[in-house]
Amino acid sequence: MDITILTPDKEVFQGKVVSVKVPGSGGQFQVLKNHAPIVSSLDHGFVNLVTAKGEYSYFNDETGTIETGEEAGREISFEIQGGFIEVLNNNISLLVRGLKNNLENGK
Repeated sequence: MDITILTPDKEVFQGKVVSVKVPGSGGQFQVLKNHAPIVSSLDHGFVNLVTAKGEYSYFNDETGTIETGEEAGREISFEIQGGFIEVLNNNISLLVRGLKNNLENGK
């Protein structure tokens, strides 16, 4: 699946993922391959994604630069204050606000 995560002023992540969990207004939910089309509002909470094989790019708040990676299975988590998600044909778009400066990269 392809995902793009945007704030009002920058793109914070773009690439391929195998899953993404989001804090939906009705509760947390996960998006996997071939998920039904959906548009949903997001509440305050954490967005957790797992990268797929292939290159991805993300905004590093500490350095103020766009960085790239290729590691499949990398877990990336960050906190948002709210926003929206759209899922259509294995393409995911997140428009988020209040992104904390704590982009965390796990193994």
